[in-house]
Amino acid sequence: MQSELRAVTDEVVACHRCPRLVEWRQRVATEKRAAFANQEYWGRPLPSFGDMRARLLIVGLAPAAHGGNRTGRIFTGDRSGDWLFASLHRVGFANQPTSVARDDGLRLTDAYIAAAVRCAPPQNKPTVAERERCRPYLTREMAALRRLEVVVALGSIAWATVLTCARELGWDVPRPQPRFGHAASAELGPVTLIGSYHPSQQNTFTGKLTEPMLDAVFMRARKILTAAKRT
Repeated sequence: MQSELRAVTDEVVACHRCPRLVEWRQRVATEKRAAFANQEYWGRPLPSFGDMRARLLIVGLAPAAHGGNRTGRIFTGDRSGDWLFASLHRVGFANQPTSVARDDGLRLTDAYIAAAVRCAPPQNKPTVAERERCRPYLTREMAALRRLEVVVALGSIAWATVLTCARELGWDVPRPQPRFGHAASAELGPVTLIGSYHPSQQNTFTGKLTEPMLDAVFMRARKILTAAKRT
């Protein structure tokens, strides 16, 4: 389990499969944002992060140009991460509510965080081809997380990517394909998939996603895991 996840991590960090994303992530890391001018940007693909024995997998879209692409850890150093880790802390999956740097002491318990695309894309919009080239990493991680019971997909692209990975793994995916929605769910063989609006500023600033809504998703995941442990 751990050796397989570490192998994926090593391959992800060294990946150059998508020329457009390579050029963009490196350019952002060189030009930087004024507020972070004195910081050294990560500027590479982002590996997944968390408890390698996790029963909960959280899948986002892609790193933020000045968030994970800067800090080197997924959802770290941006507003989306502020929302995500605060919620995980309230529900008991994280030891602290903030994540600002790779060495800030954050630890996840029974949770692992990945993304559909591992490089920061221009305008936060990876192409279909870029998503296809990156997806095998997630498929391998889903296979390696042998205790996996719940997947939370943050946004429609993460939802669709998880469903494709599940089919590649031979899991039972309902037909017609389950539609994404906040708090939507589907049983994929051994795993329950739950959808959530992505905690992007576009959703949180407009009230499309609120803290209680996000907490409810992770509370549902917690209840599933608790019930499974009792049985």
